[in-house]
Amino acid sequence: MKLHKESKGTLIVAILFIAFIGTISIYYLQLWSLIILIPLLVMLGLIFWFFRVPTRAILDHTENVIAPVDGKVVMIKEVFEDEVLKANCIQVSIFMSPLNVHICRYPVSGEVIYKKYHPGKYLVAWHEKSSTENERTTVAVNSLTNHQVVFRQIAGYVARRIVFYCNIEDNAKAGHEFGFIKFGSRMDVFLPLDTEILCKIGDKTKGGLDVIARLRD
Repeated sequence: MKLHKESKGTLIVAILFIAFIGTISIYYLQLWSLIILIPLLVMLGLIFWFFRVPTRAILDHTENVIAPVDGKVVMIKEVFEDEVLKANCIQVSIFMSPLNVHICRYPVSGEVIYKKYHPGKYLVAWHEKSSTENERTTVAVNSLTNHQVVFRQIAGYVARRIVFYCNIEDNAKAGHEFGFIKFGSRMDVFLPLDTEILCKIGDKTKGGLDVIARLRD
């Protein structure tokens, strides 16, 4: 199983902690140490699972908007996006649990025209105000259909680390990685009002594979 590069620091700390606690518990508790060791090994297994990088066949897309993350669609509504678009648009929000793959992918192909990191609060990720008040990043891409599409990584109550690797003028490819969020959070995608929405609230998404909308050329 391939692991994401963001796993390195977390795994080193987890392995050292488990080795230390395991050594002490075996020395003092002997067989009873299994009561401590088994939960710790399960925790380590969950960390490996969280940082897994699945193999996915990413296709080329022009009009299609691709699910940027694995998760569950929790919001589809018209909103006013005031950071980049400064206009009404359709917001599609996908919530990620700690068991989901947390690679963040471009929802559309085109050119990166905007990026910004915002410090903020750590409201639960499904809270409506988390899109504007939580720690977050905002990225905008001018799509191949000449639409501006904005998407936002949002830290949740547990997630306290967001990374994004894109730069302005980068070539964005729908379904390909641009960032990572640690331990559960949310991704918002802001689309033009005339976009054809192909998902519904409650849908489970596979990042890089599922088509959630289609831009009108």
